[in-house]
Amino acid sequence: MIQKIRNHLKNIKGWKTQRKIVVIAVDDYGNVRIDSKAARMAMDKAGLKIYSRFDAYDTLETREDLEMLFEVLNAVKDQKGQAAVFTPFALPCNVDFEKMASENYTQYRYELLPETYAKLSDLQPNAYNGAWALWQEGIKNKWLQPEFHGREHFNLKVFQEKLTHKDSELRTALQHRSLTSISSSGYNSIGWTAAFSFWDPDNDTKAFSEILHSGLTSFEKVYGYSAKVFTPPAQQLPESIEFELATFGIQALDKPFSHAKHLGFGQYKKSVNTIGFNKKTALVELVRNVVFEPTDNRGFDWVAYSLQQVEAAFFWNKPAIISTHRVNFCGHIDTENRTLGLKALHQLLVKIASKWPDVEFMTARELSDLISETHD
Repeated sequence: MIQKIRNHLKNIKGWKTQRKIVVIAVDDYGNVRIDSKAARMAMDKAGLKIYSRFDAYDTLETREDLEMLFEVLNAVKDQKGQAAVFTPFALPCNVDFEKMASENYTQYRYELLPETYAKLSDLQPNAYNGAWALWQEGIKNKWLQPEFHGREHFNLKVFQEKLTHKDSELRTALQHRSLTSISSSGYNSIGWTAAFSFWDPDNDTKAFSEILHSGLTSFEKVYGYSAKVFTPPAQQLPESIEFELATFGIQALDKPFSHAKHLGFGQYKKSVNTIGFNKKTALVELVRNVVFEPTDNRGFDWVAYSLQQVEAAFFWNKPAIISTHRVNFCGHIDTENRTLGLKALHQLLVKIASKWPDVEFMTARELSDLISETHD
């Protein structure tokens, strides 16, 4: 009953529409976290901890990951004949592991995603040969329309300080072409995966604008168009940066319904967000109102749980913006993880299309455009 009340409360305010719109927002695409099963086993042997399912299964999407995902998305069509579509919040850059190794891990180096895929196609051809071409096919056929998730999915301040101190966890991960099982211990308000988190709002955020600018430039080079929608890694972003996003060409900021916004020096304020146009920032705010994490075993049926949230969104004339992560659809470490995630995704999509025959599958960009055209 409490969950049902929450499902409705988060949909009362904000922009409304009579249309049954479904957007699937998927974080972490394009991001190297674990190189391979062999790398994970080597890190286990070295004593690196598995803090979450991301540390256990989250790999750069393989050819088979994409092939099987496209099959599921293309199996369910909306009233206009549009297949279900992912909005992958994606990264355009990854660590250049070889370059950093050649410099004895003294400074940070990065490369563009196609370079990462080219290397992996040589190192692990069975998994990655043809994967980047599939990415491009997915964009062309509108099964994927990536948007911006930052340049890196880790905090550079933490990364650089760990490099300086020759942190054994980080060095071990880098030696195995991975960026996982890294502790944030000692950083009270800065998470390892939260690229734009900080402690001192004046000093720790100085590089953020440049990172955003270079990340967005790299995004256009990699994916072939400019990003219009942004969600920061781990949902951490200084409030001051929100006011800069429109100047970078960002039209919409993707947010959770509620989160603790860090003001600096460990002080937080609770932020409750509503979908619609924010006149202060000149941005559309897209608020995720459905959670779908089928490989996160919480002891309940994820399909039924998520379907109830879609129903609540439609009851209040809101689009259903489904929040999920790539890890649910990764099979490089364990194929059963991918099987579980894709089976649940297929079931959810079939139930949505059956229950609401007038459903429309949209990308986050299309929804943002619609809100921009119709907001008060």
